[in-house]
Amino acid sequence: MNKKNIKYLVMDVDGTLTDGKIYMGNSGEVMKAFSVKDGCGIHDILIPSGITPVIITGRKSDIVLNRCNEIGINEVYQGISNKIDKLFTITSDFSSVAYIGDDINDFSCMILVKEAGGIVGCPKDAVSKVTRIADFVSGYKGGDGAVRNFIEWLVES
Repeated sequence: MNKKNIKYLVMDVDGTLTDGKIYMGNSGEVMKAFSVKDGCGIHDILIPSGITPVIITGRKSDIVLNRCNEIGINEVYQGISNKIDKLFTITSDFSSVAYIGDDINDFSCMILVKEAGGIVGCPKDAVSKVTRIADFVSGYKGGDGAVRNFIEWLVES
């Protein structure tokens, strides 16, 4: 695990960048809550550090696209049922990847990244299967600054 080799931060959305709650109205998804601290960490710390932010999420949402546009995330992949296949289209060098996720749909990517020498992190309220393999378990819950916490740890010397 070498933090200096990281070129991509791959992030899940629900439960990682959000609190994992999905607010539904009669017409479908209505809102999600994102942490301003996470957004600032991505926009003002991660990107200037030369690390490319990437979203891979199983759900599709205009809300996510709007948030990504606000904070400078250009690589946004939604409606992805096989996150490993998508990860292979981003890079074949998984030692250059940091991955943060919270649930079993992230687990296979996290194992792949970890075994290749990349870095995996998770919010403190991630499922136990994920926390057990994480190199970094944030002191914050998903949607509450966990991504910012991971970013600060990644870029510190």
